[in-house]
Amino acid sequence: MLDVESIRDDFPILGIKANGRPLVYLDNAATMQMPLPVRQALQYHYEQVNANVHRGTHYLSHESTKAYEEARETAVRFLNAPSQRNIVFSTGTTGAINTVALGLRDYVQRGDIVVATVLEHHSNFVPWQQLCLEKGAQFKVVGIDQKGDLDLDELKRVVTGGAKIVACTCCSNVLGAVTPVHDVVKIAHEAGALCLLDAAQGIRHGVLDVQELDCDFLAFSGHKLGAPTGIGVLYGKSKALELLKPAWFGGEMVDIVTTEKTTWEELPLRLEPGTPNYVGAIGLGAALGYLEFVGRKEASAYEDELIAYAVKRLSEIDGMHIYGDPIHRSGCVSFNVEGVHPFDLCTLIDKMGVALRSGNACAQPLLSALGCTAVARLSPAFYNSFEEIDAAVSTINRGALMLRN
Repeated sequence: MLDVESIRDDFPILGIKANGRPLVYLDNAATMQMPLPVRQALQYHYEQVNANVHRGTHYLSHESTKAYEEARETAVRFLNAPSQRNIVFSTGTTGAINTVALGLRDYVQRGDIVVATVLEHHSNFVPWQQLCLEKGAQFKVVGIDQKGDLDLDELKRVVTGGAKIVACTCCSNVLGAVTPVHDVVKIAHEAGALCLLDAAQGIRHGVLDVQELDCDFLAFSGHKLGAPTGIGVLYGKSKALELLKPAWFGGEMVDIVTTEKTTWEELPLRLEPGTPNYVGAIGLGAALGYLEFVGRKEASAYEDELIAYAVKRLSEIDGMHIYGDPIHRSGCVSFNVEGVHPFDLCTLIDKMGVALRSGNACAQPLLSALGCTAVARLSPAFYNSFEEIDAAVSTINRGALMLRN
């Protein structure tokens, strides 16, 4: 069982006041706060070890490189990846997915089928859409059922035509719908397609084992689990990563450069051009270690309890409309209150110390399917409490009443 009060001690920002009120931070699907051990790891590196990696022969460079590659090994363990060769550091989920989409620009040809779902964040939708427009391929989007779960029957029908790539989120950042990724990967592979999983939301809401999932690619961002911004991970099977043509060029990723041609380094370095965000990677390694220390399964189960409680409490508000009723909701709940614009509501409750997200959540195709253009979103982390959910719901109710009058 989680000791939430002790965990909260690692997040001093949770004790501040926002607009003169005690902060209730429930926007963790956008960015989770950073725990003290991660900040301490960053400070130690800059004060004691900092130097560019993989280049120098001096002491600091060796130590910095060691710390960087230890972070990669932590990611290997966290995902149960086969080896460090399978872990590419990126700028985040967006950077990782673009690395794959751009890297497969010769793999996808005119008339090929690339499949995404309507649940996707723009980062796992637009790159594939644009690739298909460039290559003359077919971009097909799989919908959801009435409860907000992915329509697997439609997915089977769509990929039957010979899909090359299937891109799917592990967990919707709007509905909180956890997708049956094992089934998605199996359906993709039976059709002969590569499968990429966007784990930006799913990485903190359960234990993801890439070998057990059998996915070809998986991407996630560090800032969703307490690491610095601007760092993330692209996991890929070795054969899948070998398919990727480098999309960016520069130092570190090259082997031999002559005036006639250039050859590339071995994986994963060939996909990490230039000076990497090595300090960010070290912070990511510390964040993964912190989540393991807290207990990944315990944290995920507790967050699901918070979400279920939030749905129950929000449902008590007059005029409340909660989007979706998925089989498994994790990470977030999105809603609108009749007669109140979500931007106005979230702006008002911010003055009362409650931080929620409002807008289209970078998921406009999904919101269009839901019949709206904007939502308010509540997303707790394992450091939040049931009392904070109560405070947020009370404030939301108060704000809605004020805006209606």
